[in-house]
Amino acid sequence: MTAPAPIPATTSASRFVAPVWLWSFVGAALVWGLSVAVAGQGAGGMLTTALAFSVFTVMVGLGQMAVVTLGPGNIDLSIPANIGLASAVAMKVMDGADGMIAVGLLAALGAGVAIGAFNYLLIWLLRIPPIIATLSASFIIQSVGISYGRGLQIKPPPAFTEFTLARIAGVPILFPAAVILSLLAGLVLHRTIYGRTVSATGQNMRAARLAGLAVGRTRLLTYILSGALAALCGALLAGFSGGSSLSMGREYLLASIAVVVLGGTSVAGGRAVVTGLWGGALFLFMISTLLNTAGFGSGLRDVLTGLIIIAAIAATGSREGTR
Repeated sequence: MTAPAPIPATTSASRFVAPVWLWSFVGAALVWGLSVAVAGQGAGGMLTTALAFSVFTVMVGLGQMAVVTLGPGNIDLSIPANIGLASAVAMKVMDGADGMIAVGLLAALGAGVAIGAFNYLLIWLLRIPPIIATLSASFIIQSVGISYGRGLQIKPPPAFTEFTLARIAGVPILFPAAVILSLLAGLVLHRTIYGRTVSATGQNMRAARLAGLAVGRTRLLTYILSGALAALCGALLAGFSGGSSLSMGREYLLASIAVVVLGGTSVAGGRAVVTGLWGGALFLFMISTLLNTAGFGSGLRDVLTGLIIIAAIAATGSREGTR
């Protein structure tokens, strides 16, 4: 009788290894406790505020995550300009009238879809890296936004403002809406042909093409998805903050990348982790709150966020190399 084969050490050890996305929530919880202790504020109030602001970060993070999953070099740097232009489009179309809210949202989404398609058109036609294409597109979008908005500050319709600021039992109403959006994104990325093609493209684009997958169409749809989510974020931000601004999306470039990396999505492509976006978004907000309480400026927050991204990428690369 032959002896049973020994169980590999990695298999037995893996049972005690937490999911990669869990660490972002652990970090958020630790910083949350430290922020409450330093600021002396109520823990519940800080958490609900974090949920309110994390909604927008998660929204753009979902689009950025899908783009990053396409493989190395894929990233959408046009998100800040997209947010600014979409907010202006939404507010000008709504023009302060409650009856034009739906039309304004559709107009903003249309602008986002056009931006996403334009990004991929640059990548496909000019054969330039996505990081260069989307960065170039962002300057064009900013110029269009300046010409379109002309510095006008149009207030959102009262009903739209009430909706974006509304709370149920202290919880922002946008939070459950964003959770539902996250669940849908998870289903699409993990349970549909489109989502599996995104992952296959990120793992090996040439192999995906040889397997007969619609790689080009999938990449186009992914950049359109990122553009649409950034545009929706811009419209909702305008209602939340009381008006549009071409610079309101500036902080979401670094944030959208940070939550993707912190949430466990592979920067090498091929693996998306939707759940971790929430942990990453909460962690970033708590870090920002802690630094604000300690009296540090936005410059240091950006430096720290960049260092966090570098550390997360280094840790991810080390872990994947070990595997």
